[in-house]
Amino acid sequence: MKKKNILRIIGGKFKNNKIHIKHSKKLRPTPNYIRETLFNWLQQYIQDSKCLDCFAGSGILGIEAVSRHAKYVTSLEINKKNTKKIKKNLNRLKIKNIKVICVNTINWLKKKKNQYDIIFLDPPYNNSILLKKSIILLEKNKWTKKNTLIYIEKKMIQKNLKVPKNWIIKKEKNSKNIKYSIYLRK
Repeated sequence: MKKKNILRIIGGKFKNNKIHIKHSKKLRPTPNYIRETLFNWLQQYIQDSKCLDCFAGSGILGIEAVSRHAKYVTSLEINKKNTKKIKKNLNRLKIKNIKVICVNTINWLKKKKNQYDIIFLDPPYNNSILLKKSIILLEKNKWTKKNTLIYIEKKMIQKNLKVPKNWIIKKEKNSKNIKYSIYLRK
């Protein structure tokens, strides 16, 4: 397997284990340096948290979360091949507290289900509409609650993001052409 088709888990109990991913121009996993910053930001909140990964892709954000003792993660991914690859990696690592669902995230968020402590929003970069719709549905259908943390990753060139008034920016950083932020729901 080519080196670029492997991701390394950067922290927690699965640190340095490798995740095999399907090579695809559409799959853009969060880089190591951004994941390290993100999980440093989340370190005091992650243990025993319930997490939702809205556009799982490689599944690396959910795996990093359970590696750091999140209670469980629900990972949503529309691509069947990506979903199978995530499940294969979870089986190999014997991770049982990540539920992977092959589904259109927007359709899934239209229904009211559970509230989460931490939500990862990292849709494909070329689709700012997915990000906008996800934010609206997360708040409208009560997927968030007081003190939910929402991670958003997007291209720098995308327009300023409109978030609900009760989402307060907690941390934000720019790197190359990526802007990534943590919001706290009040």
